[in-house]
Amino acid sequence: MGGKREKPEDVVLKLRQIEVLHGQGMPVADAVRQVGITQQSYYRWRRQLSCPN
Repeated sequence: MGGKREKPEDVVLKLRQIEVLHGQGMPVADAVRQVGITQQSYYRWRRQLSCPN
């Protein structure tokens, strides 16, 4: 059973929220948890946005 698909604009919003929290000194693991996604999704989304194929 698959999970919920995020819209591209939601992905960008969540990535920005994590960047802000991390910039304020929060560890990435805690920031990701607070936003409500998994670390795996976070790193996958970052990789996809940095080099779209």
